[in-house]
Amino acid sequence: MLNKAIEIATRAHAGQVDKAGEPYILHPLRVMLSRENELERICAVLHDVVEDSDVSFDDLRKEGFSEEVIVVLDCLTKCKGESYYEFIARILGNETACHVKLADLCDNMNLSRIENPTEKDEARIKKYNEAAERIMDVLSLRQR
Repeated sequence: MLNKAIEIATRAHAGQVDKAGEPYILHPLRVMLSRENELERICAVLHDVVEDSDVSFDDLRKEGFSEEVIVVLDCLTKCKGESYYEFIARILGNETACHVKLADLCDNMNLSRIENPTEKDEARIKKYNEAAERIMDVLSLRQR
């Protein structure tokens, strides 16, 4: 299923670029490679597919992805009208989503790919760092 997830993500993100002008697919691939188990890797490479393309959860079900994958991806997909704070709070209820989102945030906080970071970039990093701290707090409580 991981190969299928990579293929779907590659098609879904075709033509998209990141803030540094690089092919967007490199971001979910980096997030995927930072994870160690198959569930997290599948969810990592697909984490932006529903939000940023015309692929739906039903499409992913038809491709054979499990409900476990769909539930995690639903947690990782920001809903229209949902604040960022609400979005992060929703992620906190799913441990796999927490691990994937933390990896996503770590990759997004790496400004080395942006030649001249702006104040807007710095503000985004601050927001991401606060979210990462909340997720790490929840994960550390679960491990006690």
